[in-house]
Amino acid sequence: MEVQVARLEFREAMARVCAPVNIVTTDGPAGRGGFTATAMCSVSDDPPTLLVCMNERSAQTGMFLANKRFCVNVLTQLHMHLAGKFAGAIRDMAERYSAARWQTMPSGMPALLDAIVSFDCEIGAVNKVGTHNVMFGRVVDIRHGSEEAALLYVGRNYMQPSALGSFGG
Repeated sequence: MEVQVARLEFREAMARVCAPVNIVTTDGPAGRGGFTATAMCSVSDDPPTLLVCMNERSAQTGMFLANKRFCVNVLTQLHMHLAGKFAGAIRDMAERYSAARWQTMPSGMPALLDAIVSFDCEIGAVNKVGTHNVMFGRVVDIRHGSEEAALLYVGRNYMQPSALGSFGG
């Protein structure tokens, strides 16, 4: 007999899992977009591939899929304000982008200038799982940046791991 976990029980349990905070950006013929995501992880190093999950109901879903590219920017603890803006606190995309400094990757994707690392990706596949699209990105370029500590998300709050020190430190 298969037992199914209730949706809200699963959400409560996942709120206890600590995750790094990322801003995922895109730019291209379909427009410029970006959102905050904690659902990002490595898939393979041969070829270098990562995945990002995006709510299928997001107004930006079509834009990301049409542009066929995205950039994952791993945030530092100094980016808490930016994470909130890209999570929807600010709806206007130009205003979101004006809150930080950006560099354009060779592919045309916006990379946060002081991100810990930025992964420039081509969408290789998209799988719909429940309410989300899982976008598999083939990493075509990497830009290393800040060595500040990562911004984390746990218990439905951003966390600054100051006690952990800086990356590489």
